[in-house]
Amino acid sequence: MVADNTPDFLPAEDDPAYRVFIDSLSYLPPDEIEVVRKAYLFSEAAHRGQIRQSGEPYITHPLAVAGAIAEWQVDAKGVVAALLHDVMEDTSVSKSEIVEHFGQPVADLVDGLSKLDKLEFQSQEDAQAENFRKMLMAMASDLRVVLIKLADRHHNLQTMAAVRADKRRRIARETLEIYAPIANRLGLNTLFSELQDLSFQLIYPMRARVLGRALKAARGNRRELLSRILEGIKGKLGTAQIEAQVFGREKSLYSIYRKMLDKRLSFSQVLDVYGFRVVVGDVPTTYLALGALHGLYKPVPGKFKDYIAIPKPNGYQSLHTTLIGPHGTPFEVQIRTPAMDNVAQEGVASHWLYKDSDSFGAELQQKTTKWFHSLLDLQSATGDSSEFLDHVKVDLFPHEIYVFTPKGRIIPLPRGATAVDLAYAVHTDIGNHCVTARINFNLMPLATELTNGDRVEIVTAADAHPVADWLNFVKTGRARSKIRHYVKTAHHDESTVLGEKMLDEELRALGVAAAEVPVARWKSVLRDSGNKLVKEVYTDIGLGFRLAGVVARRLLTKEKVPQPSDRGEPSLIVRGTEGLAVQFAPCCQPIPGDPIIGSIWKGKGLVIHTHDCPAIRKARSARPTKWINVEWEPEPGQLFSVRLQIVVQNTLGALGRIATEISSSGTNIEHVNMDDKHTGLYTTLHFTVKVAGRTSLARLMRSLRRIPEVVRISREQGLTA
Repeated sequence: MVADNTPDFLPAEDDPAYRVFIDSLSYLPPDEIEVVRKAYLFSEAAHRGQIRQSGEPYITHPLAVAGAIAEWQVDAKGVVAALLHDVMEDTSVSKSEIVEHFGQPVADLVDGLSKLDKLEFQSQEDAQAENFRKMLMAMASDLRVVLIKLADRHHNLQTMAAVRADKRRRIARETLEIYAPIANRLGLNTLFSELQDLSFQLIYPMRARVLGRALKAARGNRRELLSRILEGIKGKLGTAQIEAQVFGREKSLYSIYRKMLDKRLSFSQVLDVYGFRVVVGDVPTTYLALGALHGLYKPVPGKFKDYIAIPKPNGYQSLHTTLIGPHGTPFEVQIRTPAMDNVAQEGVASHWLYKDSDSFGAELQQKTTKWFHSLLDLQSATGDSSEFLDHVKVDLFPHEIYVFTPKGRIIPLPRGATAVDLAYAVHTDIGNHCVTARINFNLMPLATELTNGDRVEIVTAADAHPVADWLNFVKTGRARSKIRHYVKTAHHDESTVLGEKMLDEELRALGVAAAEVPVARWKSVLRDSGNKLVKEVYTDIGLGFRLAGVVARRLLTKEKVPQPSDRGEPSLIVRGTEGLAVQFAPCCQPIPGDPIIGSIWKGKGLVIHTHDCPAIRKARSARPTKWINVEWEPEPGQLFSVRLQIVVQNTLGALGRIATEISSSGTNIEHVNMDDKHTGLYTTLHFTVKVAGRTSLARLMRSLRRIPEVVRISREQGLTA
């Protein structure tokens, strides 16, 4: 607790770091600098006696974080919050005290940072994901929260020498996975590179040192070449009467390391370690400069990117081109205006840093806020914390392709994204009802990978819905989350219907109608099971978490339950349209007309097998009570897959005649392959076809037997468990 009569003198006025910090606040009016000074005194008093692991007074940390915030010229409230960001978490100072001294907005900022529960993620992934959710909530309400948090992590990485090696590596890996991508997504490129390099040095100190020495040596070896290129660029732009500033730039250690790792290159093989940045007065001049440089050095085909016409999602704008310099050395040139250069270096922080000259800082903030809220929407559609974190990690990495809708809207997507990813990026309803895509005016499957510049129209149907197989090819976290949410909900609803049907059958077998069960008995079962609603019990039964027979007997424990000898063995009726709650085993592929039996499996619902399925013989003998008698409804109402094995004479056109006969009978062929082991006179063909039941299958087999080349035909069953 700090008293109201804060002393006018500066106890740390002799500290050079403090003096540098105060000098950096010259962009603030004097009255606001005084508020920051009081915040420093407040923080110093609150942390007095606390020592960092490095042995320094704790106040050095909030001072460094506030200094970083001041470099971005964030307003006084943001600087004050940076100075106080640990006082609620690590001292006895309360939020009300901060409100009293510095006002509600500052207290809310500090409170938002304090709710992150020391985002060190020392426990399992679920705890990490939950903490990350809290961070998103705070960041979505105020962007200053994320700037302070990133500055906090940056300073922590810089002062890790006294921390245990295993903890250093864990925090560094976490930074590479979460914090660095967030900085990149917000356009904080300078901070992004520094976070990556610091993390790299903490995880692989030896590799970082060796690579650093190699880079330093290469810098000396290539100095003459780089100077020649630099002078060539300046000379060409001068000849074209283009006023420009030209800067040489060096790739970060971590980006070089990643390129060596991803492309399996040695350092000597990484040629584009260096690049150049050209800053010109306005947008038209960027394209004039591009033309001039393409006249000086040959461009590499396919390596030109126009991020001015189509900015990156984080607001980044620039022209990128790769040129072939002297001795065949490739190098990249980035061409942009001063305002674009500001955003390229500082991203959302440019809103404060260049507020007088940057006309699109506010728009960039709006884009960033929209992105944070989209993550919150992703959170609401995802129940599992770890799953949510996985989805977010996908969206944190930079987008690499841009596609166009029929109305000309530009949609950024990660490389490898498909038509389904685009559908969900446009709207959830379009994703949930998409059936195909018209890519560059050609109808293509939904799994088609999109490429840069594609024009894509999503075709929808009212009765279409997502399927779990889409999860095998979608790339974006949003699409993955929406598909999983729909599949889980659909599975849940179907399982509820199935569970109610199974319980009704079980009660009827015990001589009681479901409507006759007293309400008091249901309340007792709900109380014992921990469920709140009867519907939840039905769902548990359908999903295989509870046995219908056990629930039925618990409902009737105080009623007269007939003896087993009095009980019949009624069967559960299925029609095949129950959805995910009823699954037909792939080993025997039961079809209507087959005698069938079912078994409840946790998380799978009811799995149906044929009575004679070889895959379940041992399981039926070991646990006979687990199996349920099941019967087909007279008119199931859908087609079922079945495998046929056909041995034919090895004659020309045999396969064609068989396929024609199958098609003419109104049967659809799903799959066909040939057995390689059979050579000479006979060949074995394997067909998977869709039939309505045993009757239609028998008709098909009779018609196939009439083909002269067919030697033997049989149904394949029990191939896999």
